[in-house]
Amino acid sequence: MKGQQYTIGLDFGSDSVRALVVNVETGEEVATAVCNYPRWAEGQYCIPHDNQFRQHPLDYIEAMTDVITRSMLEAGSAVSQNVIGIGVDTTGSTPVPVDAAGTPLALKSEFAENPNAMFHLWKDHTALQEATEINAINAQSNEDYLKYVGGIYSSEWYWAKIAHTNRVDPVVKSAAYTWVEHCDWIPFLLTGGNKAEDLKRSVCAAGHKALWHKDYNGIPPKSYLTQIDSSFAEFRTELLEKTYSSDETVGQLTGEWADKLGLSTDVVVAVGAFDCHMGAVGGEIEPGYLSKIVGTSTCDIMVAPLEAKEHLVKGICGQVNGSVIPNMLGLEAGQSAFGDVYAWFKRLLLWPVEHMSTELKEQYATELDDKIIPALAEAAAQLETTANDPVALDWMNGRRTPDANQALKGVLSGINLGTDAPRLFKSLVEATCFGAKRISDRFADEGVEIKGVIALGGIAKKSKLVMQTLSDVMQMPIKVASSEQTCALGAAMFAAVAAGKYEKVEQAMKAMGGGFEKTYQPNADKAEVYAQLYVKYCQLGESIEKITMQ
Repeated sequence: MKGQQYTIGLDFGSDSVRALVVNVETGEEVATAVCNYPRWAEGQYCIPHDNQFRQHPLDYIEAMTDVITRSMLEAGSAVSQNVIGIGVDTTGSTPVPVDAAGTPLALKSEFAENPNAMFHLWKDHTALQEATEINAINAQSNEDYLKYVGGIYSSEWYWAKIAHTNRVDPVVKSAAYTWVEHCDWIPFLLTGGNKAEDLKRSVCAAGHKALWHKDYNGIPPKSYLTQIDSSFAEFRTELLEKTYSSDETVGQLTGEWADKLGLSTDVVVAVGAFDCHMGAVGGEIEPGYLSKIVGTSTCDIMVAPLEAKEHLVKGICGQVNGSVIPNMLGLEAGQSAFGDVYAWFKRLLLWPVEHMSTELKEQYATELDDKIIPALAEAAAQLETTANDPVALDWMNGRRTPDANQALKGVLSGINLGTDAPRLFKSLVEATCFGAKRISDRFADEGVEIKGVIALGGIAKKSKLVMQTLSDVMQMPIKVASSEQTCALGAAMFAAVAAGKYEKVEQAMKAMGGGFEKTYQPNADKAEVYAQLYVKYCQLGESIEKITMQ
């Protein structure tokens, strides 16, 4: 054990945080722990039917403390004494209003129960109107400030969420010194930051969600921002002038945090980034491959060498130099709902058990909750695929890409009295896969070559039905990464670079990568029928979008 060094990857997901302890020489994953956010698990501060999804900073602090201390106990003192770095990834855009000290307003007594003072989770869509206004304003602008984010601004992103909060909560507006992304705040917290001006902003978050670009020397000018909302006249734009890639360091653990976590104050904390971008690194991304993190939603990542003139890809979530691998262009797309679509269907089927009888709930709810999706998947796998099958739209949480539109809704079509649960489930699986194909088609149409797919995340590891359907629909091979925690692994890789173990992220990927456990090959005999169903999916989407926009 002597001489071995380790890093910790922290992966803050939608429901929980995960810690992964990795040997920086071999990539061995020596310990891991997961903790659900307690308040979030109870549904606090969320109003789903209003698309309000907020998370309290105490959930992050408490869960992070739990997973690091437990993983250190599991790993043992010989490991904890040789941890050299911590890397952080989070969901995004998940910003929070902070005071001049960089403290989230919800950690102050007067805002402790105010959802507007908390982190606005990526899937919070309360800012639909503001996003619509941003797109309309940009269309009339002499300068296209949305060109590097695919041409469309989303209600999931930074400026829309701030503008909405400023309009509905003047008290929070007045108290907010600035707004900070989750991935930027955690490193700031661990290193004892006490001035918002000193907070290091991630190029990943700022570039993909806050319109940061080197061409603007930061973010768009106030003359543009104030058209979005007059309150931005007071926004401290200088705080977003400089950004950092995640191979750089924020600082070292404070004595307080080192004592609390059982680590040394020599531990370096790297600049944070979004989960999907670090997950792509953990999954050993390379040019020509689409990295697809498949979970409640999906995030699709590609990297490309920098060219003299940057080629703009329409309708994606942005392209940012260094957001994935430093000195390479990172391109992001994704689906607003993937696993969440299946979870919705499960909740629908479980409603009678959950609500009609306390006795039934106590006897069956937990057992059925664990078994219903596997049972549906097994039955769906036995069904023949025909051009007359039901067709669904996967827009249950709006559409992220291509061409963001969070006002869109899901649809089930082509059903009759003979349509049973496995057939509906199969159509929902196919819809999510068709949504994935729309993204790969957009990249191809824009001249970005895709040779294959690298799949990461829980669904990629667990669902043969989904992965095989995805391969059949896309007619591409899909490699599944071996690691159970590719996002946390990517964060651990960045921590190794920030701590000085490696000079480049590519070196850390080579040394610490876990490889691939399986490759799904497309069934050529299903190509024609899925091509027909895909046409129906696209036609249905066009019809629904026209109705929605009327």
